[in-house]
Amino acid sequence: MIEPLKVLIVEDEALLAMELESLVEDAGHSVVGWATSLAEAKDMVDTTQADIAFVDIHLTDGPTGIDVAEYIGDRKNSMVIFMTANPKRIPDHFAGAIGVIAKPYTMNGLTSALRYLQEGVRRPPPKSERPAGFTLSPAFETIWAPAA
Repeated sequence: MIEPLKVLIVEDEALLAMELESLVEDAGHSVVGWATSLAEAKDMVDTTQADIAFVDIHLTDGPTGIDVAEYIGDRKNSMVIFMTANPKRIPDHFAGAIGVIAKPYTMNGLTSALRYLQEGVRRPPPKSERPAGFTLSPAFETIWAPAA
């Protein structure tokens, strides 16, 4: 059995954050905390240990999810997965994030993405097929994509 993931949630819509927290915990993982702004996210990154961070691009203080991803990337202490309804706003380099889950996501889609991410974080590269609704960044596409 692969060790569960510790997840940080960066989402400014409380209902979405609570739903995501519930889905993450129902899938057997733990949530180390959640933040709604760049400042809160930086504080959480500095005071918690997360394997992955689900980051919304647009937070209460503007489109600062990109800044959160770069902040996490500079510290190299978590992998970032963007969660957004507008993937076109993600820069080409993905700000260091490993991928994106498009909103709205389904419970099954998120559970499959968590299983895939768990494999990728604990025993890279993931062995299972990449779930629908999860897009890898170009950098991780070369690392995690199954060889043909």
